Amino acid sequence: MTAATIDAPVGLLARGSASAPLAWLRERGMGASILVAAISTAFGVLLISATGYIAAMLSADPYIGASGVLGFVNGVLTVLLLGVAVYVASIVTANTFATVVAGRTRRIALLRLIGASARSQRSEIGQQGLIVGVIGAFGGLVGGTALAAGGVWLAGRMLAAGEVPFDLVRIELLIPATIVALTTWAAAWAGSRRVLTVTPLEALGGSVESSHGAVGRRSAHNITALVLGVVGAALLALGILAGLVSPLGVVIAFLGGILSFTGLALGAAWVMPPVLRLVGRLFGSSPTARLAAENALRYPERSSRMAIGVVMGVALVTMFAVAMESAKAVMTAAAGGALPVELTTALDSFAAIMMGLVAVSAVIAGVGLVNLLTIGVVQRRRELGLLRALGVSNRQIRRMVLLEAAHITIAATTTGLVLGVLHGWAGAQSLLGSIPLDPSATVAVGTFVWPAVPPWPVAAIVAATALLTMVAAVIPTRLATRVAPVEALAE
Repeated sequence: MTAATIDAPVGLLARGSASAPLAWLRERGMGASILVAAISTAFGVLLISATGYIAAMLSADPYIGASGVLGFVNGVLTVLLLGVAVYVASIVTANTFATVVAGRTRRIALLRLIGASARSQRSEIGQQGLIVGVIGAFGGLVGGTALAAGGVWLAGRMLAAGEVPFDLVRIELLIPATIVALTTWAAAWAGSRRVLTVTPLEALGGSVESSHGAVGRRSAHNITALVLGVVGAALLALGILAGLVSPLGVVIAFLGGILSFTGLALGAAWVMPPVLRLVGRLFGSSPTARLAAENALRYPERSSRMAIGVVMGVALVTMFAVAMESAKAVMTAAAGGALPVELTTALDSFAAIMMGLVAVSAVIAGVGLVNLLTIGVVQRRRELGLLRALGVSNRQIRRMVLLEAAHITIAATTTGLVLGVLHGWAGAQSLLGSIPLDPSATVAVGTFVWPAVPPWPVAAIVAATALLTMVAAVIPTRLATRVAPVEALAE
């Protein structure tokens, strides 16, 4: 092989990248990643603007303006909710880039074959993540500021608050934009770790996902996820017990919740397949249903990436609902069987507001699911073309893709509901369990109640799951039958 033949593909790649340096933005997945970054930034901007406006209203009040307690609570809630949205967005973005990298396996391997290093390829993907984050953060900053302006105007009219001194454009609005841009870059870097394992030999194949056996052989990764999960569960239990004597038990439970969720995110490819297998049995034994079930299990990394964002979103919404319901149960038990109507109304209103805010994370997770399903169908064009060449009809292909979406959303929702109930109850019990059942007793005995699950939020989550399944499957099912079998097989 001569130097000219080696330099030819390098020259073509260089000219292509120079003539269209941002052509990769048209790839499947990039638009949705920009949307996720924009939603997260806009949510942060709205939170900061809303809490700032509330603080300004409180400061203008002659009776409670001097108290800093409510302002502190507002600040804590802002940080907490923004952190939740960014956490879910980073998981969705990392999974998106991991799936995109799997689809670029052949191109990456070809570049490795002609001399490019794995580190340079990963650095390129990290830069793409930073660009995606900056574009999304800028759009979210502009959109969030516009929405905040409308919200402040509407609040002033509805609450008759009069002239409240409040500046909409403030320097602190850059905080969520900066955080989202940096976390998107970090998520792209984390999602691109697959690049380090791509070999030049894989230039002969197509997109490659780790099989079930390969996932099981990643002992260090799986052990880390297992240790985090076990330690997190132990800390949750310890926080509940400590909460019977002190409200500081919630600090222990909070740490346990973070560790357990992180362990689940790391070990999703190990945890989700058994759940997917159980769900797959619900759809019968027809060839289409069996194909859908096997597709969800054959490459557990791909399926778990689709599911884990939905798990997080559902778990967070459920957690806040169960936490508020369990808090009412704890206080009711400590009060001897009844709570004042005013307190119950206030708790219900606060719970509705919190669930509405946390639902943003579920929206982000839903965008991620639609995105990953679409990318998955695009990357499986040869497989779908082969099925059609073997006689599988378009209707069967569409039903298979729909069932795959149903498998993933049902499994993710079920797992999220279970996790949300356990974590929400642990939070309420560890915070309020030290309330004595009998305040007049010489020895205080803490209050212990079992999880209280509100039926209407759970029913709303199940209904939203059904809607998400249909929406998530619309674009992939159209793409699955658009390409002719011969054309798909030729790729």
